[in-house]
Amino acid sequence: MYKSTEKRVARIIGEGLSDLVRSGAKGLEKESLRVTPAGGISQTGHPGALGSALTNPYITTDYSEALIELITPPFSESGRALDFLRDAQKFVCSQLDEEILWATSMPCVLAGGENIPIARYGSSNQGIMKTVYRRGLGHRYGRTMQVIAGVHFNYSLNPSFWPVYQALESDRRQLRDFTDSSYMGLTRNLLRYGWLVPYLFGASPAICKSFLGGKANNLSEFDANTAYEPYATSLRLGDFGYTNSMEKGVGIKANYNSLKEYTSSLARAIETSSPLWEKIGVVVNGRYEQLNTNILQIENEYYSTVRPKQVLQGLEKPVLALARRGVRYIELRSLDVNAYDPLGVSAGQLNFLEAFLLFCLFQDSPPISVQEQREIDQNQGGVAHRGRDPSLYLLRQGREIKLRQWAGDLCNAMSGICEILDGHDPEKPYSRTLRLQLEKIGHPDRTPSARMLAEMRNNGEGFFQFAQRLSLQHHNYFSGISISAEREAFFRKQAEISLSGQAELESRPQVSFEQFLRDYFAQ
Repeated sequence: MYKSTEKRVARIIGEGLSDLVRSGAKGLEKESLRVTPAGGISQTGHPGALGSALTNPYITTDYSEALIELITPPFSESGRALDFLRDAQKFVCSQLDEEILWATSMPCVLAGGENIPIARYGSSNQGIMKTVYRRGLGHRYGRTMQVIAGVHFNYSLNPSFWPVYQALESDRRQLRDFTDSSYMGLTRNLLRYGWLVPYLFGASPAICKSFLGGKANNLSEFDANTAYEPYATSLRLGDFGYTNSMEKGVGIKANYNSLKEYTSSLARAIETSSPLWEKIGVVVNGRYEQLNTNILQIENEYYSTVRPKQVLQGLEKPVLALARRGVRYIELRSLDVNAYDPLGVSAGQLNFLEAFLLFCLFQDSPPISVQEQREIDQNQGGVAHRGRDPSLYLLRQGREIKLRQWAGDLCNAMSGICEILDGHDPEKPYSRTLRLQLEKIGHPDRTPSARMLAEMRNNGEGFFQFAQRLSLQHHNYFSGISISAEREAFFRKQAEISLSGQAELESRPQVSFEQFLRDYFAQ
C-alpha cells in the first residue's frame, strides 16, 4: 500500500541525504483563552505589557480580545520551538493579575456571544480591517464558535533539500514548480490521512452546555452542565467546531490538486458575492459589519485542517503571495490544545507530526476526485464524533476499512522515516513516539479523549471542573518556573517595539477606510 514511501526512504538513506531531511523547520502557534478565576471569558483588554496585538509577531490575539495567540519562530529542532513557547507563556502568565489561561480547546461559562469581546487593533486602517473581519465572522457563524482554541504546527523542508530530492526523483521541471507540486501533494495526503491526528491527539470529547446556547443537538448528557459523545475524539473538528459546515449555503470547497487550482478556487470565493451574506449588509447604521458580502471576506475565513502558506510582504493578499513566490511552509491546524501538557502540546506530538508530514510528502499523492473529497469529509467527521468506536469503519477508495487497521498500516509505514529522524540519538525519540501511538491504536482508552472522560467520571467532575482544575495546575506550573533574563528582556523589548510600531502606523496620513479596502482587494 505504501511502497512509494519505502522506496523513497531507502533512496534517501542510500544517497546520504538523512541530514537534509532532519533539518526541516518547525514552528508553533498556540491559542489560549484568558479567563477569570470563575472560568468566564475575560472582559478586560489585551494586557498592555504584552505589547500591541497588531504588530507584536510573537504575542497577539486571534478572534477575541481574550483569545491570546502565541507564535514561535521556525526552528530546526522542535525542542527549541517548545522552549520558546514555554517562555512566551511564562511571560504572559506573569503579566496577568488574577486571570489564568484556559487549558482546553473548548471554552466554558459562555454567557452568550454578545459577551465575547471581539479583538481590537487600534485606529489604523489595517487595525480596523482586522476588527471588521472578526465582526463579520461573528455575524456569519456566531461568536461562540470563534473562541475555540487550537494549536497549529508549521513545517517546511530545508530549502537545500529540494534540488537534491528533485534530482533523486529525476524530475526536469523548474525547481519552484517541483517544490510547489511536492508541497501540494503533501497537503493532499494530509487531507487523506489527517483523521489520524484527531484520533491520536483529539482532546475535546465533551463540551459545556453553555457553548451550545440552548440549540438542539444530538449529544449525550454527561451531567447537568456537560454534553459529550461516548466515542468522540475532537468535537472541535466536528459539527460543533469551527468548520466550513455552511459550505453548502455559500458554495466553497478549495481545490488542492495544484497550487494554481488552490489559489484560483480561493480567489473566486473572495471575489464572488453570496446572497446569504448580502442579507447582513456591509455598512449598517454607519458601521462596517463585515468587509464585504463575498463567500469569503478574505482567504483566512476558509477553514481547513491544513493550509499551504507563504510569508506575506506587507498587506499582501495570501493568494497573491502563493502565486508570486510559491509554497513556503505547511500549516497543520487540526491539533486540539493538549489539556495534559502545560504548553498545550508535547515533544512527542511534534515528533510524530514531523514524521507524519514527511510520510505525506514521500507517499504518492494523486489528485483528489469529487468522490474522494466526500470520503475525506466523512472520515474526518466520523473520527471526530466516533473515533474510538470499535465498530467504526472509514472509507478508502470506495471500500470500507476498520480505523484500527488503516491507522496501524499508516504508522507502520512511518517507521523508516522515524529511523532517519532519530539519526544517531541513542534515545530514539521518534521511534519511541511511534510505538506509543501504535499502542493507542490497539488501546483506544489510552487516547487523550478517552483519558479525559475517564478522569471526569472517576473524579465526579463535569467538563468545566476538569478544565478549570487543569488550568489552575498549569498556571501554578508557570508560576513556579523562571525564564532567562535575556528571554524576558526579549519579550519586553518586543512589546515596546510593537507599541511604537502601532503608534507610528496610526500617526501616518490615512485614506478613508472605504478606499483602503478598495485598494487592498484590487491587488
